[in-house]
Amino acid sequence: MNTTGNEHYISFQPENCTQCHGCEIACKAWRELEYGVQYRRVRNLWRGDYPEIRSFTLSLACLHCVEPACAAVCPSEAITKEAEGGVVTVDEALCTGCKLCAEACPFGVPQFGEEGVMQKCDLCHSHQPADCDPPCVDTCPGKALVFVKEGASEKRNAEQRLVRLISSAE
Repeated sequence: MNTTGNEHYISFQPENCTQCHGCEIACKAWRELEYGVQYRRVRNLWRGDYPEIRSFTLSLACLHCVEPACAAVCPSEAITKEAEGGVVTVDEALCTGCKLCAEACPFGVPQFGEEGVMQKCDLCHSHQPADCDPPCVDTCPGKALVFVKEGASEKRNAEQRLVRLISSAE
């Protein structure tokens, strides 16, 4: 797995998110996803207790982790990480639908549709020209989503920030 080179992912800037759900709609429409499957999800999370309660937004899709837990547990090796760019992909023909990836993913990313195999964001790299931003990024009016390519340490820091954000709402 690529742990030293530059890797692609979509960075989320919560202060810019207006909760318009445009990223969800763009993803679902572009990928023609079936009912109940969402590669990108916008959530309103709450922190604190009354009267000091605060809400914040999270737009979440696969982070294409530096060390993807989903790939590590996949018994059929259906989940792999590309050496160039670090995109984590699923070979649906190899997936058995065991859902171990869903249990392992700290972000709850894996989705299972009618076919029973794992599906998730692949940064639309197989569905559009390489020099274009993914539709979710391109659609975001507040520029809360940014398509970036960074080193593994910066990407790992982004993963850890997201884990802290999610855990602070629980």
